[in-house]
Amino acid sequence: MKVTVVGAGAVGATCADNIARKELANELVLLDIKEGFAEGKAIDMMQTATLLGFDTKISGVTNDYSKTAGSDVVVITSGLPRKPGMTREDLIGINAGIVKGVAENILKFSPEAIIIVISNPMDTMTYLALKSLGLPKNRIIGMGGTLDSSRFKFYLSQALDCNPNDLQGFVIGGHGDTTMIPLTRLATYQSLPVSNLLDEATLEKVAADTMIGGATLTGLIGTSAWYAPGAAGAALVEAIVRDEKKLFTCSVSLEGEYGQQDICLGVPVIIGRGGWEKIIDFKLTDEEQTAFNKSADAVRNMNSVLAEMKLV
Repeated sequence: MKVTVVGAGAVGATCADNIARKELANELVLLDIKEGFAEGKAIDMMQTATLLGFDTKISGVTNDYSKTAGSDVVVITSGLPRKPGMTREDLIGINAGIVKGVAENILKFSPEAIIIVISNPMDTMTYLALKSLGLPKNRIIGMGGTLDSSRFKFYLSQALDCNPNDLQGFVIGGHGDTTMIPLTRLATYQSLPVSNLLDEATLEKVAADTMIGGATLTGLIGTSAWYAPGAAGAALVEAIVRDEKKLFTCSVSLEGEYGQQDICLGVPVIIGRGGWEKIIDFKLTDEEQTAFNKSADAVRNMNSVLAEMKLV
């Protein structure tokens, strides 16, 4: 198994570190455009191998896509991170060109790869990859909802004073501060609905905190988060290479599911060796469906910029 992570910044390096620690691949390639950057990160990680006990071979390369040839899974983290006051939407003009170029170069050397997109604005970058590469839709996966759902469970665990691993909870919709939809109605604590344990005001605060989870961290540390996004990317890699058939929220191509067409948006999917293998219908209420439609409208509006830039 061979995995490539494009972008050796904080998110990409964290993702690669998680992949290596879990020995998800025999070979792991870290690629970046900055001279020596990926090579240095790879050496640093390899010097932890005897301390952590992993056998994955990690190599770093500067803009040489031939070294990524034959990758089974490719994680794209390329692009500028958010700065305080910057929305994911602000990044589209900058990151769209970067992500399209990366995706096309990857495809030249790894035509069978499954692509995981982390770059922001994530839903639009996933749509860009889908439209520009012409790959089967199940091989293009946007990571955002996996991260958002993890943040949702964190905030629920804070409210309940419980172990987050005892919780189930999903965030659907766009990966944006105003477009994501934490499904508080379906969240459970060891099969018990959390609505039995938390009042409506608390649940609303949990949902609100989840929605601005990324912006909160950007404000605190001055740039985008990296530990959780990197771990979320690695979790998807793990589900693919180990064919785990796990349920995650991911941004995937919708063709009528959840009432939407010609868009990539966060919905519950089964992740396995084929990429995303099946969309699960959560049977949304009218209120939830209305919120989902509104989220889709916002993402579709962002996607329209790609057409204006002649990228799709």
